[in-house]
Amino acid sequence: MRGERYGTARAARIAHGLAGALTVLAGAVAGAVHARDQSREDAWWTGPMLAPSAATLPSGHMLIEPYLFDVMSDGRFDANGTRQPAPGEHDIGSLTYMLYGVTDRVTVGMIPRFVFNEPAGAANSSHPGVGDLTLQAGFGVTRFEDGHRTPAIAVVLDETLPTGRYQRLSRASDGFGGGAYTTALSVYSQDYLWMPNGRILRVRLDLTYSLSSSVGLHDASVYGTPVGFSGRAYPGNSFTADAAAEYSVTRNWVLALDVVYEHQGDTLVRGEVAPPAGGSGGGRFSADSASLYALQLAPAIEYNFSSRIGVLLGVRLFAAGRNTTSSVTPALALNMVY
Repeated sequence: MRGERYGTARAARIAHGLAGALTVLAGAVAGAVHARDQSREDAWWTGPMLAPSAATLPSGHMLIEPYLFDVMSDGRFDANGTRQPAPGEHDIGSLTYMLYGVTDRVTVGMIPRFVFNEPAGAANSSHPGVGDLTLQAGFGVTRFEDGHRTPAIAVVLDETLPTGRYQRLSRASDGFGGGAYTTALSVYSQDYLWMPNGRILRVRLDLTYSLSSSVGLHDASVYGTPVGFSGRAYPGNSFTADAAAEYSVTRNWVLALDVVYEHQGDTLVRGEVAPPAGGSGGGRFSADSASLYALQLAPAIEYNFSSRIGVLLGVRLFAAGRNTTSSVTPALALNMVY
C-alpha cells in the first residue's frame, strides 16, 4: 500500500503542483520593467533548498533553520543509468542549521538530525532516532559589496560525528547513521546579478569534497551485513557541486532552484560471518557498492516575512543517476536570523 500511496503518481503531482506555483509567481513579474534597479535592501531571502550561503554571520548573531522532509523512494538507477521501479518507501527526517557569528568573518555551528524510516516490505523503525551530528566552521575570505565585482567567498570545514545507530540492529530500519567520521572541505561562493527588468538574481556555487574513516561493524548494520558479521566498511570519498539561483519576484516572494551533481566512490565491506551456534554456514563476507553519481534538481518557493524570518517550500528530484536510489523529497524550512 505504501508503494501505491507514495509512488510515482504522487511524486508527479507534487512536482507538477510546485511547478504550477512557480509559474504563477513568475507571471507576477511579466511586463514589470522598473525605472531603476532593485536595491539589495528591498530583497529578502531564506536561501535555496540545498546550497548554504557564503556570507558569514555578523558577530554576535545567530541563524536557526530547521528542515522537515520526507524522502519518498520508488525506484533506482542501475549501473547503466536506467531507472528501474521499486516498491515505494519513505523516510521522514529533520535537520537544523544552528550557526553563530563568532566574528564578522568566522561562523561556527552544528547540524543535528533526527530520522524515522518506513522501508518497503520490512518493519518500520521502532522509534524516531538520532542521526549523525555535523559540526561546522566557516571563514569568510571575501564579502560582496555594492559597486564591486568580487563575490562573497567562504571556506567551510565540516566534521560529521557517528552519533546515529548503525550496527547491531534488530531491524534494518533502526539504522540512522553511517558510523563513519566524515571530514568535508567546501568552498562556497555567492553573487548578485541584476536582471534586465531591474530585479535581483542571487546565485551560489558550492563545491564540497568529503573523506570518511573506515567503520568497524558487528552483526546487522546499515551496510547490509548479516547477524554474526564482524569486519569493516570503507565508505568512498565524495564530491558535490551545487549551483543555485534565487529570483526576487517581490520583496517577500522568491523563486529558487538548485542543480546538484554528486559523485561517490565505491563503498567496500570486508569481514567474516560466524556460523550459528551448533551449525555451519559462516565464512568470508564481502560487498562492493560500486561508485555512484546523481543529478538532482530542487525547485522551491520562498516567502519572507522580514529580512530576518522566512519560510521555504521545495522538492528535491533525481533527474539522472547510476547505482543510486531515485526519490522525491518534499521539504519545509523556517529560516530565522537573530
